[in-house]
Amino acid sequence: MKKRRNIVNDWQWQVCRCACFLLIWIGSGVSVHCEQPHPKQAKQGVLIRFEGAITPLLEQFIYRKLEVAEELGADLIVLEIDSPGGMLQPSENLAKRMLDIQWAHTVAYVPREALSGAAIAALGCDEILMGKHARMGDAGPIFQDEGFMFQHVPEKFRSDLAARVRILASATNRPPALVEAMVDMDLEVFRVRNKQSQEEWFMSQPEIDASDDPDQWEKLNPVFESRKDKFLEVDGPRAVELQLADAVVSQRTVLKQRYQLPAEFIVLEPNWADTAVIALNVPVVTGLLFVIGLIAVYVEFSTPGIGLGALIAFLCFALFFWSRFLGGTAGWLEVVLFLSGIVFIAMEIFVLPGFGFAGITGIFLLMAGLVFASHRFVFPATQGEVVSLFSSLVVVIGASAVVVLVIFVLVSVFKKVPVLGRMTLGTPGSGQQQVVENSQSEVTMVQSLGIQVGDVGLTTSPLRPAGNVQFDQHYVDVVAEGVFVESGRHVQVMQIQGNRVVVREIRPVI
Repeated sequence: MKKRRNIVNDWQWQVCRCACFLLIWIGSGVSVHCEQPHPKQAKQGVLIRFEGAITPLLEQFIYRKLEVAEELGADLIVLEIDSPGGMLQPSENLAKRMLDIQWAHTVAYVPREALSGAAIAALGCDEILMGKHARMGDAGPIFQDEGFMFQHVPEKFRSDLAARVRILASATNRPPALVEAMVDMDLEVFRVRNKQSQEEWFMSQPEIDASDDPDQWEKLNPVFESRKDKFLEVDGPRAVELQLADAVVSQRTVLKQRYQLPAEFIVLEPNWADTAVIALNVPVVTGLLFVIGLIAVYVEFSTPGIGLGALIAFLCFALFFWSRFLGGTAGWLEVVLFLSGIVFIAMEIFVLPGFGFAGITGIFLLMAGLVFASHRFVFPATQGEVVSLFSSLVVVIGASAVVVLVIFVLVSVFKKVPVLGRMTLGTPGSGQQQVVENSQSEVTMVQSLGIQVGDVGLTTSPLRPAGNVQFDQHYVDVVAEGVFVESGRHVQVMQIQGNRVVVREIRPVI
């Protein structure tokens, strides 16, 4: 009996051992499963969609929408990308901005394509989700040469970009070698296995050689998409296999289920302001704003007081700078330069005789403010920046030429240019002077009127500081000495310089 009890006890012991091993195995399996990355449950999701080429305007649009998402208290940001790429610097800026977001989980969702710069922008997100037939990669940088042909950038620039994208990949736990292969067509990547830990990863031969123990890595097979002379580009399932993407997602409803959202995504799309910013940054529209604004300035300077011309000019240039502020290219410095140019030109017209330093400086400041407001750089450093600067100069100079043509037509039709007449000194002894014509007198030369310093006349319009004064039966265009003179006041001629008649109000003494 004792022996039987031992057998029973042994049998029970074996059962207990088996049960313990089973529990340990199940527990370890659960533990391993829990260690696998899983989507974070979100409370409020915001989806920002952008499509088309990546430009500074698009970059600023996404920044504005991210600010809105943060104000809404979103803890999940989905950047839905459908783009063939675009400018490199805005793409990198977007990637860094997404990488720096700490208040929400960021996801790049690629239903169709994220190529070139768009692929770089996606690398800054915590997760990348792709459609089954979506494409991502092929981020080799190119530039436009002097013959307007696109060429691959030199090796020096490509190496620097490769280093930057490797940093992005490491920060989001993606294989740096595969990301580098997106920008380097000469890099070949292999699937490798660590002989000790049996861990599999993706590395290039230079990475293997630079590791602490190169012999511990066993090459399994090369990654076909990284073959020589090819920029790496993959579809959705292949991106997941290569650990560049986290899952294949077919539509937005699957996104909601994946993150267990209690409500639908808040979709942030371009509104009227975003559309207006894009439209106002079109060169043709910008040039039209310049033409209308400058003509309005001319009309305002030609007529006393603040009228419709000033309001139209203010509206045109306010729209221009507003669109550049939201576009991320303008700051207060450009506004100060522009306003300073207006002040200098006004001083040249109404205060200083002739047209010299103040006028030239004003024109230069005016053009500098308009041109710099369209760019983030001061001096162009790349071929693209040179082309962009040249385009802005063409718009500004072309608009100025159109304004001059319009003024010429006005002169031909109305036979007088009050402002330009005061901006130019007459040649001494030429005998050609300018006078003002109205309905009661014919056009007469100042010289023939016999007007001299000390003569007294009556103002027939306000002098602000330019206006009209009646001397006997003649009406003459004059300039007051920098002060406002009301209509119906007596003024005295203080100076005659060419066709410029300077007067001062006669104030009664009590």
